[in-house]
Amino acid sequence: MPSPRRLISTGSPFEKTMGYSRAVVQGDWCFVSGVTGYDYITMSLPEDVAEQARNCFTTMTSVLANAGFAMDDIARVQYTITDRGFVSALEPVLEQTLGDIRPAATMIIAGLIEPAMKIEIEVTAFKG
Repeated sequence: MPSPRRLISTGSPFEKTMGYSRAVVQGDWCFVSGVTGYDYITMSLPEDVAEQARNCFTTMTSVLANAGFAMDDIARVQYTITDRGFVSALEPVLEQTLGDIRPAATMIIAGLIEPAMKIEIEVTAFKG
């Protein structure tokens, strides 16, 4: 019998209007949608890409915990950044956050929905 699917929400209005869940838990897997650099407490978006990345990981840590997972469960990460020049500013944040976990990773250079968004991070976690 298939395991039940559980939808995780942060209450963001974008989840409803854009038709997605912040995360979906299916069995031992948790699929976290792309997280941008907003500070959801203040609903502000810092200009600095490293601060945006830190905000992404803060949100992600909370979402994973809500789903019953931890950052150590991350098996795959995809970074989307809007400028390859951001890589050096991001390296310390990525090393600090995922350096010991070392998930499979992909980094894509592409535009995001809002011009002020500089990074979006998506992860897949597994706890078997």
